[in-house]
Amino acid sequence: MKLRRSLIGALAIAAVGATALAGCSAGGDPAEADPGTGAALTIAKPDGAITTESHNPFLGDSSASKYGYAKAIFEPLALVNPTGDLGTTPWLAESVEWNDDYTELTVVPRSGVTWSDGEEFTAEDIVFTFDMYLNGKLADASGLRYEGATVDGDNVTLKFADSKYTAQARVLHTPIVPKHIWEGIEDPNADPLTGEGMAVGTGPYVLSNWTTESVTLTANEDYWGGELAVPELHYVSYGDNAALTTALASGEADWAQAFIPQIESSYLSADEHNQFLVSPTAGAGTLFMNLQTKPFNDPALREALAWTIDRQAYVDIAREGASEAVWNVTGLGTLLSDEILPEYKDQNYSVDVDKAKDILTDAGYTWKSDKLMDPDGEPVSFSISVPSGWSDWNTEQALIAEELDEALGIEVKVDQPDWGGWDAARQEGSFQAIIHWLEDTGNVYGLYTSTMDPKWIVDDKAQFNFGRFEDPAVTEALNTYANAGSDDDRAAASAVLQKAFAENVPAIPLGAHPLLGEFNTRNYEGWPSEDDQYASADPTQPGIVQILTKLTPAG
Repeated sequence: MKLRRSLIGALAIAAVGATALAGCSAGGDPAEADPGTGAALTIAKPDGAITTESHNPFLGDSSASKYGYAKAIFEPLALVNPTGDLGTTPWLAESVEWNDDYTELTVVPRSGVTWSDGEEFTAEDIVFTFDMYLNGKLADASGLRYEGATVDGDNVTLKFADSKYTAQARVLHTPIVPKHIWEGIEDPNADPLTGEGMAVGTGPYVLSNWTTESVTLTANEDYWGGELAVPELHYVSYGDNAALTTALASGEADWAQAFIPQIESSYLSADEHNQFLVSPTAGAGTLFMNLQTKPFNDPALREALAWTIDRQAYVDIAREGASEAVWNVTGLGTLLSDEILPEYKDQNYSVDVDKAKDILTDAGYTWKSDKLMDPDGEPVSFSISVPSGWSDWNTEQALIAEELDEALGIEVKVDQPDWGGWDAARQEGSFQAIIHWLEDTGNVYGLYTSTMDPKWIVDDKAQFNFGRFEDPAVTEALNTYANAGSDDDRAAASAVLQKAFAENVPAIPLGAHPLLGEFNTRNYEGWPSEDDQYASADPTQPGIVQILTKLTPAG
């Protein structure tokens, strides 16, 4: 297609510029660095200066959350891997066990753990942390609906008002804080934790220095997980992605999570030690269609689009390889392939324009001067909306517009509003098509609740299910899946959901939503890899503590 050729040419030109930029950057030759010297790791973000100091792990706008260093100080009960095997690794708990309907979680606190101020970590700290939700001292922003705890010997049982099967990570990733410090905090929702001796955790690193330019953490000498290879972490925020890319390529920064255009020429080729890991998750970049209005109120049209849109082009061009195409008619990607019903295992979409045209012809569509006409004799056209500046999805808009025009004669108008206008339209249902992410629950529920669940429509505004799909049988299956007391009940509900999605095409997943990580191996090895995705390489995720305990000096 013309667009693809022109995009490739433009990206190649951009790559030359990026390579030249990297070559001119300060920081010396990273290849000359001595490996295995106990060097610090610089973890970078492209968010500009973070000017307000706050170490509170429960505040999304605290500097600890924005930089990501909270996760190296405050630890959770367990780590839920969002990629790889999607498994759960006990962490501050020696074991975690859910009851059959996932309304109770029993944990055994890890023995031999101390807080960074030397106090002993106990079951009381776990109960206290969750009780802050119960007594209203801490806002329940994650919707845990915690109801209380019981302690029986070494066992702590946390009780919840509803099933947490689809929200296990929200519970298990709750940062556990020390009772002996937090019981004196009047408002945990606002306290910045900047007083002397307040930023106390069980994590592998402790806060050493904070400025608006950088934050330094040093290794916790008494860390329960053993000796750490990396002595210091430096958290730095650059002005934008271009500055971050230059810092990574030059070796000024060591580790980041960023979408870097032309990453091969602008980063990977700068040094053989520079690495990039794409970790698919159960979520996906998805085309949502407004099912309430033309042309998407016709399932035949939606199915025809599903046989025309090239998901591999989305991966290769829009995402520059940083994704994984989703082709199965159930909408489920590779990580959840074991959950796909046998009758759908081999039912995959492909780019099959003849099949798409047959579907449309059978539904009463015709062509006039190579333009698709609907059964009412009106030309088929629609707009697709993505905020301006979201470069990967802006590229996908252009790809879809060209694909549908050339293949089916559909006029697709590319709309790139500011975020506020886009957000209002997606909530109010005043759009025709948008590209959006899914609620990632680590299981099949995420896709199907995001695309078919009416619970997301409140006061006529949508947080997901933007197409406003509704079917009582599907709603019942979603509720059953979320609250089931057995794997068999969940499997039966999943069968209903997969069938409904395949038959109705309420949305079109394009490619797995990835967690990205750029890092270098000059000084340390043991990083996650394509062959061993024990965690994603994204340093803003809870799994950073697992990575830091696995790193060893480079040989």
